[in-house]
Amino acid sequence: MLVVAVALLVLGALWVGTRAVSLASARAVSSHAGLPQVVVGHGDTLWTIADALPAQGDAEAVVRQIMRLNGLSSSLIRPGTRLYVPLR
Repeated sequence: MLVVAVALLVLGALWVGTRAVSLASARAVSSHAGLPQVVVGHGDTLWTIADALPAQGDAEAVVRQIMRLNGLSSSLIRPGTRLYVPLR
């Protein structure tokens, strides 16, 4: 009985956690409405994406902007991921 109760508590906590992440993601997406997006291809890095953007200037600053816009904590990205990019 105790095992079932603990399992239910863990599942409930996981559900609440995923809901909080979903809500945070939804807020982030709505705050970026109108920003262009790129789809990460095989071999792409944040640096190559930043360099490919027209007239953006310093690639390192653009990489930081892309990370901030997309809530990334590291520069690792996966093919198929959609990323918001700065307008300038």
